[in-house]
Amino acid sequence: MGGELAAVRCDLEDFAAEMFESFARVDQRRWGAVYLRGLLLDGRRKSVEPMAARLGEDGNRQALANFITSSPWEAAHVRARLAWRMQQVIKPTALIIDDTGFLKDGDASACVARQYTGTAGKVTNCQAGVSLHLACDSASAAVDWRLFLPESWDPASPKADPAKTARRAKCGIPAGVGHVEKWQLALDMIDETRSWGVDVPVAVADGGYGDTAAFRLGLEERGLDYVVDISTTTTAHPHQARPHTPPYSGRGPRPRPAYPEAAQTVKKLVIAAGRQAARPVQWREGSRPGSGRSGVKRMYSRFVALRIRPAGREIRKAADGPELPEQWLLAEWPATAPEPVQFWLSNLPADTPMATLVRTAKLRWRIEHDYREMKQALGLAHFEGRTWRGWHHHVTLVSAAHAFCTLQRSTRSPKGTAPA
Repeated sequence: MGGELAAVRCDLEDFAAEMFESFARVDQRRWGAVYLRGLLLDGRRKSVEPMAARLGEDGNRQALANFITSSPWEAAHVRARLAWRMQQVIKPTALIIDDTGFLKDGDASACVARQYTGTAGKVTNCQAGVSLHLACDSASAAVDWRLFLPESWDPASPKADPAKTARRAKCGIPAGVGHVEKWQLALDMIDETRSWGVDVPVAVADGGYGDTAAFRLGLEERGLDYVVDISTTTTAHPHQARPHTPPYSGRGPRPRPAYPEAAQTVKKLVIAAGRQAARPVQWREGSRPGSGRSGVKRMYSRFVALRIRPAGREIRKAADGPELPEQWLLAEWPATAPEPVQFWLSNLPADTPMATLVRTAKLRWRIEHDYREMKQALGLAHFEGRTWRGWHHHVTLVSAAHAFCTLQRSTRSPKGTAPA
């Protein structure tokens, strides 16, 4: 065991040297490696003080706090190196976009506000972070982050809260940073990762992004295919629908081509296709014991895939002509459910097999796995500083720690893997 621990320690030192090579000062590289090791050590709390207590002779609380909160190193440089390294190892098939909440008791931290977060399942006092992950069926890694700035923190917004905007300087929020919708932050991160030379052709996101037509159009403008969750109220026309031009009465402007029937909700379209249209698809093998030959639970359900024409004002404005473009509507309809339970929209080619649509849609479980590991084992939500820079530094180093764990799993057998 001692030899295994020494090997992991050596791997970690090499990994830290690679991640922090861009740092201008030797002391920054040193404390970056120490902070990374603190995140990986056993212990329930991963804020500066308890980590310092576990780090022995390297447990300089003041030096660690200064490094993470105010030291002027660029988080984007570390993220770029992280993305380069993990792209080689993971060989991602998709980018996954999501956001997570950082629950807070007080209101002094940068961008804290009462807002909805899936972390708590309700509106509560929190920060919200948007993340971009490289993912394949077997591994994933968070490589970019944005801290969402609510309108109450934006002095240019009519919803600005004077008490919050007065705290911007104390929190170190750059003067040029204002409120930007989460879906736009996601597109900005895609642009940034592409600027690093990381270009993955498929994007996956939940309904908070998929329901926004501007987000989907932004992906298409960037030449990206996507499979995104949508709500049951999203409207569309059947694929066979065609626009017609009403007869001209001779008075007033000539009528424009329009679809004769009103768009229907995607839920109604799938129900109209009927339960008989559902087909069983297995998308992966889970880790829980099951009845399969490999001794793991097989993840499968029944799905309906239809060609449709999504509707909506933004979609019509962006369409090249009066005819709306065709896309895939995918719906999960379990055998025991009276109606479909989940819906996705995709612009993948018309000849895409249903199994590919399902596997891509279900790949979003990887981001839930990442959040769970980063929060429960690596202290993603444990940062107690209040600054904009400190938040970005902390989430970046937690992502690096998570990536190191992924690298260890990829290079060592389960029996040979030692805790860092």
